[in-house]
Amino acid sequence: MSASGIVWYPIRSVLSHRDLPNHPSINMNKIALFLAAMSLSWGAVAQHSKKEVEQDIARHRAMAEAHEAAAKCLESGKKPDQCIQELQTACRGLALGKYCGMKHAH
Repeated sequence: MSASGIVWYPIRSVLSHRDLPNHPSINMNKIALFLAAMSLSWGAVAQHSKKEVEQDIARHRAMAEAHEAAAKCLESGKKPDQCIQELQTACRGLALGKYCGMKHAH
């Protein structure tokens, strides 16, 4: 199988499984162009200034400290609900969600 076959095989298999018509305007070159344009547009959005990166670093460190305090709270034998409340208080304004940007399964 050629290199182009390796690249296009997964896309063709997805398209064939969807029972899309073999329309002449839908071809692999147009799909490739679309995917390339989308990846370039997301790269431009993802760039941050040095100040924004430094703020993100500080925010992650603060979240890590809050999670470390939650772990110590659980180690001390306190009830999980109490530790979650303390975590929520420590993370207010730092992260989204009930678990300060981190959730795991039990």
